[in-house]
Amino acid sequence: MRKVVLDTETTGLDPAQGHRIIEVGALEIVNRQATGRSFHVYLNPGREIDAGAIAVHGLTNEFLADKPRFADVVDDLVAFVEGAELVIHNAPFDMGFLNAELRLLGRPKLETRCGGVQDTLKMAKDLHPGQKNNLDALCRRYEVDNSGRSYHGALLDAQLLAEVYLAMTRGQESLGIETIGGHAGSGRKLKQGLVLRVLAPNEEERAAHADYLAALAKESGAAVNW
Repeated sequence: MRKVVLDTETTGLDPAQGHRIIEVGALEIVNRQATGRSFHVYLNPGREIDAGAIAVHGLTNEFLADKPRFADVVDDLVAFVEGAELVIHNAPFDMGFLNAELRLLGRPKLETRCGGVQDTLKMAKDLHPGQKNNLDALCRRYEVDNSGRSYHGALLDAQLLAEVYLAMTRGQESLGIETIGGHAGSGRKLKQGLVLRVLAPNEEERAAHADYLAALAKESGAAVNW
């Protein structure tokens, strides 16, 4: 499936308080390869940017004063993501802002135009519970060079996230198992060339396993099905 890795920068943290998008960066991935197609725009939000937000992304009211409004670029943005699965780090945040902007224009939610949304923050938390899973931490974990990231920037962050995402999901492309021979107990070969040996238990091991299951069933008062 075609994927679009996307990031936004905003004037603050909550669109319900009138905060707006000031930068959108996105790039296209097809068959796990970046195609070179990207979408990037700075936006005039029509309001002041919180000082805390400026400290994060470095975008000022003066810099954005002559930039287009979201309404000026919405058709190009929707066309770029049309039909693609969106890959976003902390997707509820970005999608909340994007849908708030669309709602102001009387447009339907972005989910109606794309092929789903994958939240890499949730993926990272599932893969690395109890660890830091922000983008900087993931870059370190997956050895993605983020040395040029002094500020958050939508297109740069999308580029870094694309590399992290491909590293996080690399195993999905290499864990298909091909059976060698046609009978149980044969070797099984991973596509990467590794061989997984499947060893059948001997009679003593089978008996011990049966005894364990019987004791477990007696203790639980229910049949054990494995």
